[in-house]
Amino acid sequence: MENSDGIVLVYTGGEIDILRIKAELENLGINSIIKDGFKQGIAAGFGGGVASAIDLYVAEDDAEKAIEIINDIML
Repeated sequence: MENSDGIVLVYTGGEIDILRIKAELENLGINSIIKDGFKQGIAAGFGGGVASAIDLYVAEDDAEKAIEIINDIML
């Protein structure tokens, strides 16, 4: 899933998996962005999203390599 900013959704999962993947990607030089709609909703004063559905995005240019790394981690 790509948006107009050139970032691509590469993984959706729980917080522990997301943090593990983010750390590994960063160790390999790939920056990533976490979007947690549930925590954002709580911070804004209303509930929203699903607590276990956190999205991890990377730059479009890094997406293919990031997906390969994620597949290796999650197997």
